[in-house]
Formats: sequence, structure tokens, C-alpha cells
Amino acid sequence: MESQAKKKGSFTSSLGFILSAAGSAVGVGNIWRFPYLAAKDGGGLFLLVYLALVMTVGFTLLVTDIAIGRRTKKSALRAFGSIRPKWDFLGKMTFLVPAMIMTYYTVIGGWVTKYAAMYAIGAGAKTAADGYFTSFITSPVSPIVFMLLFLSATALVVYRGVEKGVEKFSEYVMPGLLLMIVAIALFSLTLSHTGADGSVRTGMQGLAVYLIPNFEGLTFGRFMGILLDAMSQLFFSLSVSMGIMITYGSYVKKDVNLSQSISRIELFDTGVALLAGMMIIPAVYVFFGTEGMASGPSLMFISLPKVFEAMGFAGHIVGLVFFVMVVFAALTSSVSIMETLVANCMDLFGAGRKKVSLAITVFSAVSAAVICLGYNVFYFELTLPGGGTAQLLDLVDYISNSVLMPLISALTCVFVGHVLGPKWIEEEMTASGHRFGRRRLYAFMIRYAAPVMMTAIFLTSAGIL
Repeated sequence: MESQAKKKGSFTSSLGFILSAAGSAVGVGNIWRFPYLAAKDGGGLFLLVYLALVMTVGFTLLVTDIAIGRRTKKSALRAFGSIRPKWDFLGKMTFLVPAMIMTYYTVIGGWVTKYAAMYAIGAGAKTAADGYFTSFITSPVSPIVFMLLFLSATALVVYRGVEKGVEKFSEYVMPGLLLMIVAIALFSLTLSHTGADGSVRTGMQGLAVYLIPNFEGLTFGRFMGILLDAMSQLFFSLSVSMGIMITYGSYVKKDVNLSQSISRIELFDTGVALLAGMMIIPAVYVFFGTEGMASGPSLMFISLPKVFEAMGFAGHIVGLVFFVMVVFAALTSSVSIMETLVANCMDLFGAGRKKVSLAITVFSAVSAAVICLGYNVFYFELTLPGGGTAQLLDLVDYISNSVLMPLISALTCVFVGHVLGPKWIEEEMTASGHRFGRRRLYAFMIRYAAPVMMTAIFLTSAGIL
């Protein structure tokens, strides 16, 4: 086991682990997905539900994944089977999630790279034109080119290994990423706009729309929808139940205070998610009112370029900084997804990092190209159980994020809570000699509350409930 750990590498410090894990958590999910879900689900109401889930379910799943990884020193594919051979199937299920996510995450990364490039060459105004985004993603060549650029950057970091690649990249990028997010969030609050009717909308008013809970028209069905959105966001945001945190946990040294590190990861991730909403929602509200906030997933690629254009010259600078920031955020998550696939395949085939990294890069390039062509050559429309219409990218996202991840979470809770027992995790959390501060909350959540919630969310996502 020790030689295997050396072969795979390890984080050189607890800070390197925290920044790498936070980098995985802080991605397009926080900067793109979180704001439009908050806008759709009543602003502060969504925030309250999300924060409650982070402190309970999110904490439980994060602790479980990282502790399993550090104790077994294996990737998710082998970790469960090494503890109980009959549960090896759970590792295989977990391996499917990053494999599926990688196929479309690099596509979205390519979209962001395209927008950053447009602002970098001074052509950001073109992205604000009606139909620009649709024209770009339905093009048969351009999305593939930018996807390959983004994928190449991801592969380079992973190819260099844990210490020289993943850890170093996170240590340099994450502080700069945080500074850019804070700067744009503060700038959004200073904005104001006078409408054609003479009314004035300000960034602070937009902040109130974002933070104050809106209970108007709240029904049990709508609340369950908000809960489902928040839980889905939690999976994507904290990178739990997809093998990433198990893999990163396997790189953590035994003397690291896991309880403290996990608290910092939670704080970092949640803080960035809240700041992302503060960046985007007030700015959209100022120029387009509450109607502009209803644009859903297109908020970043359609609404925001129009906001930047409405700002005049300053908008071109802010737009460039914003999309460069999103590229960095997307890269930190993409690196963690590819690193998980590489670690799994190194365990599976016993091959070296460089060969596996190249093989995974080729697989990712081919599968992502297919996803790109889902908007033209392979275009179709499919009605999902929740009633939404999906193309190829949406379908893969639905299967991985709304079906597999809740199911894996429910099974993991049963495995740890009732097969191993919470003490198995507690022993690892205190192995460094540090106390496990939320031990009782963890034991209750992993045995009772979390498996019930995960099962209910899985059945709802699958259209059974």
C-alpha cells in the first residue's frame, strides 16, 4: 500500500490539499449554476436551503469520501472493494460519474474559453448579439476547437502529477481566482441604471433580491423542487459522490487535521458560491430587472454579455476579467475530474501516470467531440422525468448528476452507517491526534437522515415520486 501511495503521489501540505479540494469544488458549478438556481428559486430561500444542506448532508458526504480515501489510500474504484469485497460494485458505480462528467465539462470549459478569447481580442461586444451563443454551439467546428484547447490545459496539469501539477496549479490559481471574484462582486454592488420610465435600479437593490427569501407562492411541490435543485448543486459544488474527494483523500498524509481541513473546504466553497451570486444577480437585475434573472442556464452566456455591453467601456474590462476567472475556475474542477479518472485507471491497469494521462485525454477528446456535435449532427430532444427538454449534454448531465450521484450517496450512507458503522470513519478523522468536532452530527446524519434524504431525492429525480 505504501509503494502504491508513493507511485500515485501525495499532497506536500495541508494547504495544498485544501486548495486542491476547494479548487475542485469551486468550478463552473459555483459560478454558472449556483446564481441561476438562486435566481430561479426565490433568492434567499434557495440560499437558506442550500446552507442547511451544506452544514448537514454536504458535511457528512465530504467527511465520508475524504476519510475513506485517506484510510484506504486507494481511488474510488478500488476503495470500497478493499474494505468489503461485496461492495466493490459501489466503486465501479462511482467511477462512472467522473467518466460521464468529463465528457461534457470540457465542452462547457470550451465555451468559456471562447468567450474569454473574444474579450481578450476586443470583440466582446459580438457575444452580446442576439443568437450569438446559439450560433456558436451549433457550429460543427468552433466548439470542438475550443474544447480541445481547454482539455489540453487540463491534461498538462494532470500529466505533471500530484505535487508538481495538481497541487502547484491550485496554489497559484486559487488565491488569484478568489481576488477576482471578490473584486467583481464589489463592483456589481456599485452599479446603477435608469430605465426608460425613469426608474432607477441599483446593485444594492439587486443584492436584496438575491439575499432576502421570497416565500410568495411557496407550496410543498415548489419547496421540494428547491430542495432538489439545492441538493443537485451540492453534489456538483462539493464534488462528493463522484470519487474526486476519495481520490484526493488518498493523497493526504496521516498527520493532517482532516476535521479542520474539511471545515475550510466547506467555508471556501460556500463563500465562493455566495460571492458568485453576488457578482451576477445584482448586475443582471440592474440592467434587466427581475425578468433578466429568469434566463436560467443561459444567464452566463447570453444575459451577462449584454450586461457587460450595457456598462460601456468598463464592461469590456470587467467581461474579460470575469471570463478569465471562469476559465480558471473551470480548469480547477476539470483537473480534479481528470485526476480522478487517471488515479482510477492507474489502480485498474497498474500503468504509469503519463501513459494513463494520455489515454484519458484521447478518450475525453473523442467523447467531448460527440457532445459538441449533439447540437448539430447528433441533435435530438428528449423529455426528462421532471418535464424538462434535454439534448445530449443535458441527458448525460441528468444521468450523472440527478440519478447516479443521489443513488451512490444513498448506498454510501448505508455502507458506512450500517455495514461499517460511523466509528470506522471517526477513527480515521482522529488518526492524526486531532478531535472530530461534529462527531455526533456525523453519526446521526450517516445512519438516519442522509440515507433517507438521498433515497427520496433519487426517487424524485428518476420520476418515481
